[in-house]
Amino acid sequence: MAGFPSCATGTPSSVSRRSSTSAWAADRLILATDVDRVALDFQKPSQRLLERLTAREARQHLKEGQFSPGSMGPKVEAAVEFVEGGGKEAVITSLVKLRDALDGATGTRITA
Repeated sequence: MAGFPSCATGTPSSVSRRSSTSAWAADRLILATDVDRVALDFQKPSQRLLERLTAREARQHLKEGQFSPGSMGPKVEAAVEFVEGGGKEAVITSLVKLRDALDGATGTRITA
């Protein structure tokens, strides 16, 4: 099953669109990727890095096609499903900045 690296309460796992995030007993989901924060208008002159998003905002941006289905889209979808399933927050950040993200200094936080 294809997925991407993640960490929920310190336990490495793989997340795919078929994962059942509601079955996870975790407050925070960390999704590691190759960028420090999620961006709107990615790689365009109008690009904006996002520090925080609600699940509702994230769903709207997904609907608008802001997040590529083969890249950031599945990560944002997994984050939304996690917080809508009872998780406190999901954080999307780069593996290199993981420690900073855990301390709240970087990453995009998605909450219900």
